[in-house]
Amino acid sequence: MSGTTNGRRVRVALRAVVVAVSLAVLSASAFAWVQVRFLDRSTASASVIQGAVPAGPAAEQNILLLGVDSRTDPQGNPLPPDLLAALHAGDTGDGGDTADSITVVHIPAGGGRATAISIPRDSYVQLADGYGKHKINSAYSRAAAFTTESLTENSAGGAATSPFAPESAGPGSPDDPAVRRAALEAGARTTIATVEALTGLPITHYASVNLAGFADVSQALGGVPVCLRAPVDDPFSGLRLPAGPQEVAGAEALAFVRQRHGLPGGDLDRITRQQTFLASATRQLLSAGTLANPFALDRLTGVLSRSVTLDANWDVLSFAGQLQGLTAGAVTFRTIPTGDTELATASDGTAVEVDPVAVRQFVDDSIAVDGGRPLPVPQPIGWSDAAREHAAEAGDDGASDEDRTVPTTGAVAAPVPVTPPITAAAPGCIN
Repeated sequence: MSGTTNGRRVRVALRAVVVAVSLAVLSASAFAWVQVRFLDRSTASASVIQGAVPAGPAAEQNILLLGVDSRTDPQGNPLPPDLLAALHAGDTGDGGDTADSITVVHIPAGGGRATAISIPRDSYVQLADGYGKHKINSAYSRAAAFTTESLTENSAGGAATSPFAPESAGPGSPDDPAVRRAALEAGARTTIATVEALTGLPITHYASVNLAGFADVSQALGGVPVCLRAPVDDPFSGLRLPAGPQEVAGAEALAFVRQRHGLPGGDLDRITRQQTFLASATRQLLSAGTLANPFALDRLTGVLSRSVTLDANWDVLSFAGQLQGLTAGAVTFRTIPTGDTELATASDGTAVEVDPVAVRQFVDDSIAVDGGRPLPVPQPIGWSDAAREHAAEAGDDGASDEDRTVPTTGAVAAPVPVTPPITAAAPGCIN
């Protein structure tokens, strides 16, 4: 009899545990839905995507992520001086609204492995909207400055009128939050158009984060794991870290992604820092089930609403569902091919040389490799039969194939080499 009673007690206890766990899961899911819905409504938005946006969460996505050196929040209000001081970010007059971190994230139709492609901020390219050939990070600042000037000078005096100007009875102040929002929106539009022309990818969504955002997100995640090959003591960024694996958070995380002084590769090594940070944060976000953790999601929601601007057409709920379908290792980080990193320019000092044709080929090849598709097999460059006959008639039949300059009809160039990337599954140790 006692055995039956004990068995019944065990079954009752197990049933109680199952019910409690089920209620906890349901409560967490409901809370998560509410939090994401709040994020969808509270995050600053901007109408910066032009043209039709693919419908449905399963459609192909090309998301432009910008880290903007801005001393204002998404609403156009100045960041507090004590916060700027803690971040080693100077004062509200520094920064210049440049896009110091430029990454395009490609998510294939139907989901699958994502490819994150970084563009060096000093890449010397043709800017959109008639701003000429300059460093790509200045696309944002030039459009923002033009719009600010347009809105704060009397148009009757000859100042240009910005297409992003809000309706106003007269000129405003550069510090007016409405002017700041219009200027930042203009910067986003010009940067989007410039990146589209360089990469060949139509941007479907946009997100920008200000200086405080990197610090806040790392805090909300409870720290982001990184690994350094050597200790760092950089007075410019304020970063001081030992060698080896460790976690960075807050102002330390911002310094980690901003440091370039003292690195062998300069700004290209800084991109590696940024990719490693994002890879680790992505792994932490997806592996730890952060999107299903109500407490972590609550922290992230508050951070993103303070520091991030999204395009107005982004359905955050659908995108959150798409993220849950990704595994931690399903994001690969790459950097576009570059030439001379000390390219002399007419008015921009030294810049990074890039070839738009090579960049587009690299983007196509990277997406193919990460998606598991084979690259086209390069054909040998030689002479066609017709060219050989013509050469023989001309008496030029002794040259080797290496000396020939007439390519075989239908020959294609070899794909741009894809260098070993950083992945969210194993970011590794870096300089």
